[in-house]
Amino acid sequence: MNDLAQVAPAFVQMAHSIVWCSTATVDPNGRPRSRMLHPIWEWNGETLVGWVATSPTALKRAHLHASSYMSLNYWSPSHDTCVAECRATWILDDDGRRTVWDRFLNAPPPLGYNPTIVAPWTSPTCDAFAGIQLKPWRLRVFPGTLLKQQGGQVLAWRDPDEK
Repeated sequence: MNDLAQVAPAFVQMAHSIVWCSTATVDPNGRPRSRMLHPIWEWNGETLVGWVATSPTALKRAHLHASSYMSLNYWSPSHDTCVAECRATWILDDDGRRTVWDRFLNAPPPLGYNPTIVAPWTSPTCDAFAGIQLKPWRLRVFPGTLLKQQGGQVLAWRDPDEK
């Protein structure tokens, strides 16, 4: 197992180069459901946090109420993959939603975009917009070069406080 300070920067670099990830949640009956998301990750040298701009649909609310965990898997055609297993928390207050909105509005492409391109997001405080904060408890970074025997190293980290 690697140290978070070694894994987090490699994870952010790979995730931000891939941009989109397949994300799974679990419904109240324990059945998984996947969707594509576009998180932004922030590493401050000590803590890694992800942010998702999304719609707070009844389905997503029910899933995160049943289990507050999400699995995010990034994959590129070169077979670079990275995974974040996270605790997910809704951001529903106006100040928090403005902060998430601004993260996406002000980030450089390809991560950044104007959220109004997503219908029906008209503003950060409209009913159709919310944020999700992601706090990883497990990370894995797997460079595709390993599959081609061209070198590289699998990096993995797990929060020792998480069961």
